[in-house]
Amino acid sequence: MLAPEIGSTNADTSDKTPLVSQNVFKRLSSLFGRSPSTQPTGGNDGYVEFGSMTEQSDNRTLGSFAGVFSPVTLSMFSALIFLRVGYLVGNAGLMVTLLQFFIAYTILIFTVASICAISTNGAVEGGGAYFMISRTLGPEFGGSIGTLFFLANIVNSALNISGCVEGLVENIGPGGYLISGDGLIPDGRWYRFLYCSGLNGLNLIVCLIGAGMFAKTTVFILATVVVCTVITVISFFVQNPMQVTIPDANTLVQNISHYGNFTGLRSETIQMNLWPHYGKDYTAHGEDVTFASVFAVLFSGVTGIMAGANMSGELKNPGKAIPHGTLSAVLFTLVVYLCLSILTAASSDTFLLQNNYLFMAGISVFPASVAVGLITATWSAALSNAIGASRVLEALTKDRVFGSALDFIPKGTWRNNPLVAVLISCLLVEFVLLIGSLNLIAQLNSVLFLLSYLATNLACLGLELASAPNFRPSFKYFTWYTAFVGLIGTLVMMFVISPIYAACSILLCLILVVMLHLFSPSKEAQWGSISQALIFHQVRKYLLLLDSRKDHVKFWRPQVLLLVNSPRSTCPLIDFINDLKKGGLYVLGHVVKGEDYAHPDPTLEMIPHWLTLVDHLKVKAFVELTVATSVRDGLQHLMRLSGMGAMKPNTVVLGFLDEKQDSKDFLQSSDSPYVNREFENDIFPLQSQMEIGPVEYVQMISDVLRMNKNICLCRNFSNINTEWNKNNDQQYIDVWPINFLNPTEKDAFDTTSLFMMQLACIVNSVPKWKKLTLRICVCDEVRQTSFSLSNPSVDSYTDKLSHLLKMLRISAKMFVVSGWTQVFDSHSSSVDAYLDRVNELIVRHSGTSVITFLYLPMPPTEADTSVTYLKMLDSVSKNMPPVIFVHGVSTVTSTTL
Repeated sequence: MLAPEIGSTNADTSDKTPLVSQNVFKRLSSLFGRSPSTQPTGGNDGYVEFGSMTEQSDNRTLGSFAGVFSPVTLSMFSALIFLRVGYLVGNAGLMVTLLQFFIAYTILIFTVASICAISTNGAVEGGGAYFMISRTLGPEFGGSIGTLFFLANIVNSALNISGCVEGLVENIGPGGYLISGDGLIPDGRWYRFLYCSGLNGLNLIVCLIGAGMFAKTTVFILATVVVCTVITVISFFVQNPMQVTIPDANTLVQNISHYGNFTGLRSETIQMNLWPHYGKDYTAHGEDVTFASVFAVLFSGVTGIMAGANMSGELKNPGKAIPHGTLSAVLFTLVVYLCLSILTAASSDTFLLQNNYLFMAGISVFPASVAVGLITATWSAALSNAIGASRVLEALTKDRVFGSALDFIPKGTWRNNPLVAVLISCLLVEFVLLIGSLNLIAQLNSVLFLLSYLATNLACLGLELASAPNFRPSFKYFTWYTAFVGLIGTLVMMFVISPIYAACSILLCLILVVMLHLFSPSKEAQWGSISQALIFHQVRKYLLLLDSRKDHVKFWRPQVLLLVNSPRSTCPLIDFINDLKKGGLYVLGHVVKGEDYAHPDPTLEMIPHWLTLVDHLKVKAFVELTVATSVRDGLQHLMRLSGMGAMKPNTVVLGFLDEKQDSKDFLQSSDSPYVNREFENDIFPLQSQMEIGPVEYVQMISDVLRMNKNICLCRNFSNINTEWNKNNDQQYIDVWPINFLNPTEKDAFDTTSLFMMQLACIVNSVPKWKKLTLRICVCDEVRQTSFSLSNPSVDSYTDKLSHLLKMLRISAKMFVVSGWTQVFDSHSSSVDAYLDRVNELIVRHSGTSVITFLYLPMPPTEADTSVTYLKMLDSVSKNMPPVIFVHGVSTVTSTTL
């Protein structure tokens, strides 16, 4: 067999195809039902849309080094490298600091593994972490985590701006290292806020110009920071012991000492700094320093692993650049931090480290290098987070996560630069700057980033555990172990840093999930949701554990197959059976008459409309459609094949064969509670398709019983009273446990009557029907005793039935029906007259009941008596409110524990 070659559909090559080949191709195409001019476009035809997988773009200009390594490294250096290493070692000690770096980088490396797994599992677009999480966890979780990640970038940008200003003030402010005396700029809380606002404004200008400009400068900025770091490291080795001035900003030690000691590299010094000596934080109004606060500051400085992913919209090849660049940056920064921590612990006394966070400027052979490195590192990190926040916000609004309220944001994009998103991001940064202290901002920043890392690990763990076939990341170092360790680590450290912040952020995330699920237009987005994969995985596992051989009557529940003819006119019955199922399986079955080998399959176009019906009615039902030459054959298909494993229908519900009722379209009534615009023909065009005769209908009832399934025939449910609870009158659910076609004393105690009582009890337990009174309609004692087959001295019929109901824990009222003797006596004269009298008796006592259960006699085996059988059922139930004829074949009640 010939097969067309992939990619051979270009116009220029088709012109060169020989005529013979074209004719052969046309013949093959006609055989397979495809026009030779039809091109694979993806979607419905099952072909891959190769264009959607292209990662190259005119707007994507950045590679691994400039687009990922440089921004990630700068973000992870940020304010920590020059401004807080002394704070860490001076308070936590070298051993605890190394432990904290180990914990932080373990979380980071495992999270990076998850980021690399997602980014190498498909094309990554703009939005970075939000895009990856939302396309994995689905719109609700993705939108909520994306929102928190956007806020994390905002907070981190504010944190680095605060660090940059702190470095400026302590270098060129009063008593600064570069300019002594009063300095160039004044100091004070509001002065610092003013300087922060100025830097934020500078970031705004750069962001408005575009991320490309920043990306072009990241390599130069990184080189500057690395040179400044090298100068600082050299200073530890070449500087002689000295006294370093305590900054004027530290008002806690002004009356004690103005100097700390730099001892040079000494073993005595490292021993002094080996273990914790927690003091007070002079930048946070003298608050006590703890393990949690130190880790918060440390972790806030290394949260930049998403900086490269945030630039995914500008990367030439995100799937390659993000793993290589991020891992390289993580390892590089880890080496730098470990070296600086050890050198700091071996050269400076505890007093200096606790009271001068910028001590490196005091010991440097070239003090200006520390100032330059600090300012460039913090400013670039602040700028990187501002750009990342604007990209995440743009992606959120493009996906319409928050509806049309934020549609103006993506419209304000110029040359691939989201100007409006940039303005909003910088405005929010300004509000965070009001917090003031870098160390206070750090706690909030760390918790928000940890939560976003938690979500990333959760997404990958879920994909791996769900065994999703299309989750095939090319990053080979990812396993579910790495995702699990990363998830647990992030969750634990969130609460270690700040239980209040952690609890509030998780609560906010859950609130956002619920709100987005209920109100967001993006909840219908076809992105794919990990929840569906996990549900499938778990359902399959538990279905295999559900063993039909272990079924017990104590745990029986109705599992219903409702055969629907005209769905538009059966809405009340579909809704009612949803209440009747009591948490069991509920299948809506429909038979399309035709050849089962018809092409195309007529059910394919119908299924979406049926699912629309299920969604609109809010019923918990599955839909099963089949094609058969007759409705009877189709019902047999549905009974045999519906459900899965031990979860199979045990009860079949049919509408009553009543031409008058079946022809009535319930939804044509303007006062119907089920009518709305969703049921217009262009949206929900399903109509009645099944034509059934009396003989076939009765044969279907016999088939159900022959396959050992219970049967229910429902009539007049288009007249069901859904407003009964607005009246003060007492309303009833009536059960008539007597076979009117062949009445005996044992009717109330046989399988069918017990099944009727069980169904009535189930309906009565549903909150909507709970206020109804369940009545067992008992025919009068006189007639029952007259044809009793037992000893007259035994308990009365009513007493025995009451005792049975008590044993079955069925709370029902015994209602003794008067007039049954006269009706029973008339059965010998004329069958029609007898049935009319029976109908009058039922109408007189149950004509106003909400639902009435009647005994369904066994159907006849001869086809010529089918019409008579149906007429007898019609005579019994005519002029009645909703009626359910019931015949049970299995025991469904138990008197034992």
